Amino acid sequence: MDPHATELFAVYQPGRFFCELTHDRPDDAGVSALIRQRLEQIGGAALRARATAAESDLIDLGITFTVYSDAQAIDRILPFDCIPRILTAAEWARLEAGCLQRVAALNAFLGDIYHGGKIVKDGIIPADLVFGNPNFRPEMRDFPVPHGTYVHVCGIDIIRDEFGAFRVLEDNARTPSGVSYVVENRHLMLRAFPDLMAGVRLRPVDDYGYRLRVAMNEIAPDGTDNPEVVLLSPGIYNSAYFEHVFLAREMGVPLVQGADLIVENDRVFMRTSAGLRRVHTVYRRLNDDFLDPEIFRADSLLGVPGLIRAWRAGHVAIANAVGTGVADDKAVYAYMPRIIKYYLGEDPIINNVPTRICREPDALAYTLEHIDELVIKPVGESGGYGITIGPRASRAELDAARIALRADPAQWISQDLIGLSVAPTLTDEGIGARHLDLRPFIITGRDSWVLPGGLTRVALKQGSLIVNSSQGGGSKDTWVLAEQGR
Repeated sequence: MDPHATELFAVYQPGRFFCELTHDRPDDAGVSALIRQRLEQIGGAALRARATAAESDLIDLGITFTVYSDAQAIDRILPFDCIPRILTAAEWARLEAGCLQRVAALNAFLGDIYHGGKIVKDGIIPADLVFGNPNFRPEMRDFPVPHGTYVHVCGIDIIRDEFGAFRVLEDNARTPSGVSYVVENRHLMLRAFPDLMAGVRLRPVDDYGYRLRVAMNEIAPDGTDNPEVVLLSPGIYNSAYFEHVFLAREMGVPLVQGADLIVENDRVFMRTSAGLRRVHTVYRRLNDDFLDPEIFRADSLLGVPGLIRAWRAGHVAIANAVGTGVADDKAVYAYMPRIIKYYLGEDPIINNVPTRICREPDALAYTLEHIDELVIKPVGESGGYGITIGPRASRAELDAARIALRADPAQWISQDLIGLSVAPTLTDEGIGARHLDLRPFIITGRDSWVLPGGLTRVALKQGSLIVNSSQGGGSKDTWVLAEQGR
């Protein structure tokens, strides 16, 4: 045993923030205390050595993502932190219910706006915010989708505030990524830290691929008994290509690119060495704009000419549906409590972060007056880009944000700065408190299912609130404790 093992948590200081491992939660059955004890027994030096070996495994297995900058493409691993994030069964039950509620409302909202827009006519949400949204696709008007499901796969970004309450930060209803790391992180823990996990009963994460395949089978047209499902990827230069390979393998389906598919007589076929093979469902990891050059960008070489035509003819299914980007727009996000109430007659199980839509004069005035206290976000960006965190911004950054807000207020929202929860994280200096979030993944078909846990992203830089992998964030294994008797 490392002689300095007992010093691991001696200097750990979560400060005023809720800590995911040290905060007292009576319903965790002592698991958090047990994990702390086991970490102490392993000791700092051994813990770091095993963590380094685990990250080498990620490189050897090709578990990477690509970052593009300055005309360069760099493959990186998503840094893995070996200290798990623990959710109790009761906490997970609330998160699960909140995610299912939210996705049900998102699908109802999309079905409505593409079939008459009653929510707009009733004055719940402004017309231009929906129909003027760049992600609104007129091609989807009056187009029926199987089971009324537009968002078959959704990732919802959730944070916990300093009081321990969960809040939704963002919806990802187009092509959410990161689920491969959820499964691979669990495999990594089982290989590298079996002594940390011994005897701890966790909800499994290994059946995601099976669940996704079932949902893709369900939407196949023509009543096909054994539908051909493919995963459509932009190709090896996409930042999430590893995940595309992983999911195709887990689902047991071919991984294809646009050039591998052809449309004939409004039916989609896959080119194979044995000739053309009919395709019934396309799980696409390709943005709308590049999906079909007949309909969207004519210069796209990534999509499939005629794919939307075949879809409208009822000869192929596409998931997620085209036009779902309206639902994860950051300005629409601010209306989600009203959207949930309108369609489901319920209050949100998980509340939003307090948000102001700067297109509204009062919200813009408040944001400009309190800009040094708020987080300013562009409506159309993702990955943590374009964000100004008021309390941590320089005078020049605040001035630039003011100019941008006044120039085009409709492109911005502002949010209260939430004290994100923290978790013990292994650093070069020992165990330190680092901020984190959670992205559960929801699959919707005839039934809905939430992958137990989700992707915990952690800001590895001390004090940082940006957890995105493209800006230096890492990940943790997310443990959902099994209920007694399960």
